[in-house]
Amino acid sequence: MIRIFSVATMLALVPAAQGWAQGYPAKPVRYLVAFSAGSGADTLGRIVAGGMSQTLGQQVVVENRTGAAGNIAAEIAAKSPPDGYLLFQASQTHATNASLYKNLPYDLVRDFAPVTLLASSPSVLVVHPSVPVKSVAGLVKLAKARPGALNYASTGAGSATFLAGEMFKSQTGVDLLHVPYRGGGEALTAVITGEVSVYIAPLAPTLPLIQQGRVRALAVTTARRLSFLPEYPTVIESGYPGYEIGNWYGLVVPAKTPRDVIVTARNAAASAMASPAVNKRMVDLGYVIVGNQPEEFTAYIRSEIDKLAKILQQVGAKAE
Repeated sequence: MIRIFSVATMLALVPAAQGWAQGYPAKPVRYLVAFSAGSGADTLGRIVAGGMSQTLGQQVVVENRTGAAGNIAAEIAAKSPPDGYLLFQASQTHATNASLYKNLPYDLVRDFAPVTLLASSPSVLVVHPSVPVKSVAGLVKLAKARPGALNYASTGAGSATFLAGEMFKSQTGVDLLHVPYRGGGEALTAVITGEVSVYIAPLAPTLPLIQQGRVRALAVTTARRLSFLPEYPTVIESGYPGYEIGNWYGLVVPAKTPRDVIVTARNAAASAMASPAVNKRMVDLGYVIVGNQPEEFTAYIRSEIDKLAKILQQVGAKAE
């Protein structure tokens, strides 16, 4: 269960003069994002890193290391010195990869120390404007009439977008061709240009494109309609009970990082997200801010690995 904190609560949980590691940080901090510029992960990372720079008094510099459904960046992070100078933004993708891949060069539980769950993000089912449908029912009907003719984008096997697409195929019985990309920016570009027909995309980077008419939204993947997009039904409403999926993002550091450094990083992130400017940007983009404690995030990661393993088994998804 995700505990969501209000701005006031988050600020109250950040001590004014306690929980800050002596002398840390004494130099810029790397903030490693596993997906490309323009992706949902990158959008959130840059917002949080900018806020943390102000909080910590040192630059927190975003670095994008794409490839292998986030596994390249995760391996780099796992093998980095445990000194707090590399923060890794893990996501649901990495919890999925724990079951999807047999021989990962890292272990999400063993090799990392959780810092905080930053936020969760809903997804939205979009199509290229040339696809002649305006509803989930219309898309399913078209896909069944033309099996294998339509394709869907993802950010790689194991990613949240891959899992969303495979769940959609499983629950609707349609045959869509999977086309993986290195990151969300490339996947969005593909659906904008018509290279792919369908993308179940993170809402934050996709919302402006919907508003500009560059992609057509059919439904959101939340349990209930979003208050700021009430005109779009959920996939559940469209006739597929149980279809609820999104993504989450959290900070982790290499295992054996000192506890005081972890606490400092967690408090800096929570303080950044509680600041009015950062908080507004995140909320306006559809993020649900969390900012929990390291122990809570540890339990959440373990529960997500177990939950996603069951979903993968149900849909028969495999790494390609």
